Amino acid sequence: MKLTCKSESDLAPAARQLLGTFPNARVFAFNGHIGAGKTTFIKSICLALGVTDIVQSPSFSIINEYKTASGETIYHFDFYRVRNLTEVFDIGYEDYIYSGNYCFIEWPGIIESLLPGNTIGITITGQAEREIEFADSLPENQS
Repeated sequence: MKLTCKSESDLAPAARQLLGTFPNARVFAFNGHIGAGKTTFIKSICLALGVTDIVQSPSFSIINEYKTASGETIYHFDFYRVRNLTEVFDIGYEDYIYSGNYCFIEWPGIIESLLPGNTIGITITGQAEREIEFADSLPENQS
C-alpha cells in the first residue's frame, strides 16, 4: 500500500491507516534517505498509540523508550551509526524486538537478517510530497 502525504497534517491519518492495516504487527522497519521523514512519521504513529513522552530521534542513544498513557512501552531504534552486529548484540536487541511491544526501527539495513519474518517494511520517498509505502515484508535494503 502506498500513501501520499502532501503535508505534515497528512501523517496522522497515514499513521492510523498503518496501524489499522497491520493491527497485530509489532516490529516496523523504516527505510528512506536522511531527511525523508522517518522520525516525523514515527512521531505520528506514537501519537496515535497514545505516547505521552517526547518522541525524538535516537541517533546518539541508538534506542529510546516511550510510555503510552496506558503504561505500554514502545521502543524506537536508530541504527544509522551502528557499524557491526556486535554492537546490536551488545544492546540486547532480542529483548526489545521479541518483547511483544511496538518496535520502530530507523536504518534497519545492518540488522535486517536478525528481524522477525513478520516485520513490516516502511519506505519513505519524495521531497515536498512524501510517498509512504508499507508492506508485510521488508524491502530490499534502501538505507
